[in-house]
Amino acid sequence: MPVFDLSVTSLREFNSMLHSLTVGANDTAFEVVNPRGHHAVAVGIDTPVTVDIRGSVGYYCAGMNDGGTVTVHGSAGPGVAENMMSGTVVIEGDASQYAGATGQGGLLVIKGNAASRCGISMKGIDIVVHGNIGHMSAFMGQSGHLVVLGDAGDALGDSLYEAKLFVRGSVQSLGSDCIEKEMRPEHLQKLAELLERAGVRGVKPEEFKRYGSARKLYNFNIDNADAY
Repeated sequence: MPVFDLSVTSLREFNSMLHSLTVGANDTAFEVVNPRGHHAVAVGIDTPVTVDIRGSVGYYCAGMNDGGTVTVHGSAGPGVAENMMSGTVVIEGDASQYAGATGQGGLLVIKGNAASRCGISMKGIDIVVHGNIGHMSAFMGQSGHLVVLGDAGDALGDSLYEAKLFVRGSVQSLGSDCIEKEMRPEHLQKLAELLERAGVRGVKPEEFKRYGSARKLYNFNIDNADAY
């Protein structure tokens, strides 16, 4: 496995190497040491490679990931896996604000806590947080799933579209047009699948509550003017 030491190799050189890879390349697994909080580590991956980052990273790690598997053995700054298309991103520690923002596919796993706006404007990404999430998470979430094993902060799912939210702990408050919904068999089945993919053991889907859109803000209604 090639090892890149970011105290010696420039971040630009490392990312350029990842961008130059093609399907069928000899090397498909890479290790990064001494990331030292660098921003934009392993962004723009578009081949099925594996990247293990030994330490914490700054902004936008694994942004625009399309098919890669990136594991951060530490914590991540704002915007981790932003606009991810496919693949898997795993954060062994905590994630800062707007993790998985605008993500269109793939799986983001955060084994610690996530800060505010986790999954903001999500468009198909699946996000599993082992800990808690901050306020305004899944704001304007359009599709995909947000699974939280801990607690959720204020205004969960504000202005939500069709993303599905599952929270095992308490919710401080729900945002505009977000309501608790019935947990049907198909939701339990999907939740069980997501928990398994995220490496969660000993937790039952029945322990979660489901939240979704009340669909009252899809079209303007004068009776709901105060909510716009």
